[in-house]
Amino acid sequence: MSTHKAALCKVQILKLFLTSARCVRITRFYGVCGLSTSTPASSPKVCIVGGGPAGFYTAQHLVKTRTDVQVDIYERLPVPFGLVRFGVAPDHPEVKNVINTFTQTAQHARCSFHGNVRVGKDVTVEELQEAYHAVVLSYGAEGNRTMGVPGEDLAGVYSAKDFVGWYNGLPRNRELRPDLSCETAVILGQGNVALDVARMLLSPIDILKKTDITQHALDALAESSVRRVLIVGRRGPLQVACTIKELREMVNLPGTRPEMEASEFEGIAETLKSLARPRKRLTELLLKAAIETPGEEELEKRNRAERAWGFRFLRRPLEVLPSTDLIRAAGIRLAVNRLEGDGEGVRAVATGEVEDVECGLVISSIGYKSLPIDPAVPFDARKAIIPNTMGRVQQTAGLYCSGWVKRGPTGVIATTMNDSFDTARTLLQDIGKGTLDVSTVKPGSQGVSALLEKRGVKPVSFSDWEKIDSEETRRGETRGKPREKMLDVGEMLQVARA
Repeated sequence: MSTHKAALCKVQILKLFLTSARCVRITRFYGVCGLSTSTPASSPKVCIVGGGPAGFYTAQHLVKTRTDVQVDIYERLPVPFGLVRFGVAPDHPEVKNVINTFTQTAQHARCSFHGNVRVGKDVTVEELQEAYHAVVLSYGAEGNRTMGVPGEDLAGVYSAKDFVGWYNGLPRNRELRPDLSCETAVILGQGNVALDVARMLLSPIDILKKTDITQHALDALAESSVRRVLIVGRRGPLQVACTIKELREMVNLPGTRPEMEASEFEGIAETLKSLARPRKRLTELLLKAAIETPGEEELEKRNRAERAWGFRFLRRPLEVLPSTDLIRAAGIRLAVNRLEGDGEGVRAVATGEVEDVECGLVISSIGYKSLPIDPAVPFDARKAIIPNTMGRVQQTAGLYCSGWVKRGPTGVIATTMNDSFDTARTLLQDIGKGTLDVSTVKPGSQGVSALLEKRGVKPVSFSDWEKIDSEETRRGETRGKPREKMLDVGEMLQVARA
């Protein structure tokens, strides 16, 4: 062997040794971290059902934490972002900034969005389980909790979910057309959604027309006769469910004044010292609005105000009272409660007294609820959630859940973020422990796409959504708004496929 060939052989041997040593180190590193060292052919494929905050946060954690996982998000509508698009109030654009983060996730090399796919109808959960190593159900809460009282089916009675969907452009609510010809509206519930609805009913149109509220809702609110909104709750001021941010927005809403019953706040000031700081600050602001003598500037604002709002505490709906023709709501009968117990154990008990309030609009904001998606998925009908342990669906290997369908419709978007990250961590831990088998090759989206094609279903990709986004933005610019949302699924699909 020549000197040159011998030297070349040594170099090749050294490269092989270094490559082998590096592979050993990488294998050891991934093994210690509980991460996969499998080939791309057997990399974990995860399907997420639901393109709202829970779905995107789950996907974000998966693709950021593990470098070989492939994630596909399936959404029934052609447009992504769920509650951020259809639930967040139009005058809260800062909350919608999270869409930028979701967009980065959707554009990740190992994440794909598939809109216009109805899981449970176009494709079953069992078929998704055949195609993926894991399926995460993150489809939120589409149902409404009912009041369960006579008259709630009368014209003029709406769920807050549908009313919010109407002004935010949810396609299923575009035909709602609420009658706003009455002077007084009653909202049942005192959480953030209830205050969002109150704010939309009372906000000056000059404020709303600069938001992404739908044009048909803006036109209806511009002609609204509603001048007074009562926000009713079954317990007292110390149990009000809204946050201080939402309350402050009501207190500062231009053109409005608070109208509350001073008697409902007796003894509340004396409890302030014992309250936790967040509840104390909220209660102080409530007391200031309700019973404190306003300063000169605030007094002038209240005297000029043409619209009013107020909380009514210790009240529970008994019946929506009909108009003389028995067609429309004309009022609501409320049971008067008293509180029994202390602290977290306090409960509202009926006193036997009743109170009738004249109103032509009743909006029930007593909560959303999740619905079953597929007969193959366990569902707790009483709690309206998928029974789970730390996101693992009970008695169903490879099936997980996150968001409202996991814990119920509570908390803010940050709550959903943490909840979804927890589910993603659980899934990755199961892979690391070997309790979730990812050794077999799964077809993933290719297998599902073949099924959908046979069934005549054409998914909408994220780049297709960007066409819709661009057109909505263009339409909004002509009206001086951030966007004008499309309300018809057919139109969305037409633009997406142009």
